[in-house]
Amino acid sequence: MTGSQRAWGVGFALVGVLAFSFRPILIKLAYAAHPVGPVTLLFLRMVLALPFFLAMAWWLRGAEPRLRARDWAGVAGLGFIGYYMASFLDFLGLVHVGAGVGRLIQFLYPTLVLLLSFLFLHKRPTRRELGALAMCYLGIALVVSNQLDATPQGKAFLFGALLILAAALCYAIYLVAGSQLVQRIGSMRFTAYTMVVATAPAVVQFLVLEPLDALVLPGAVWGYAIVMATFSTVLPVFLVAEALRRIGANQFALIGAVGPVSVAVTSAFGLDEPFGWLQGLGGLLVIGGVLLVSLKPRTGRK
Repeated sequence: MTGSQRAWGVGFALVGVLAFSFRPILIKLAYAAHPVGPVTLLFLRMVLALPFFLAMAWWLRGAEPRLRARDWAGVAGLGFIGYYMASFLDFLGLVHVGAGVGRLIQFLYPTLVLLLSFLFLHKRPTRRELGALAMCYLGIALVVSNQLDATPQGKAFLFGALLILAAALCYAIYLVAGSQLVQRIGSMRFTAYTMVVATAPAVVQFLVLEPLDALVLPGAVWGYAIVMATFSTVLPVFLVAEALRRIGANQFALIGAVGPVSVAVTSAFGLDEPFGWLQGLGGLLVIGGVLLVSLKPRTGRK
């Protein structure tokens, strides 16, 4: 690979990670602009992004191998868990939790992949990985320590944090269960199909739980929803896929650490969310632990 190709890969990764990471900030801004509920906001995000993923699915319709009934069942199940459930739990959790803390909790998903691989694939973690797990969860304990108490606000914060952790778990299940299917049908086709599938329950949920006049929203909320659907959903999907192809998962993991840092800083200054030295230390522990899990140790050349 040429230096130019690698540079483009790093650039794609950086923009993709930042675009993904701004989603919780856009959600918090939408909640602040108008009392819009998570059900409505998720509906807007999924429906506005749907035409792009339908176009991608149509473009890749002739790709090989052809999907079998078992493949379609996997796409349906993983789309429901990995994009609908993970997104909905995240939207619910961010009602009670700040964007910076929420992004750090979401960033734990590689550690949950490790735990799921141990439980269901019988892959024993190494000492390095166990140390990384300890770092991550000690870091999260420090990050949330100043907001956990017996008050109604403290209980609501804990509930929101657990919802976001459940969202990270759903995404980890999606990654572990979908790894073989991704290799078989390709990441772009898999993403397009699962996103199309995930839109259906979001639409049904909205039609059942909300009146249609819930869509009568200020222009600011529509603006945040459009940016979330395009800049923080569709665009990073393409950029991350291309970045992984050019620079590989190991280097991408390093660049991925920029995400929670950028959200923490932006949330502290733009949303006035509390983020002192204790939260900074906890955030560094989480990022360091995730990198230890995500990065493969170098092996000596033979």
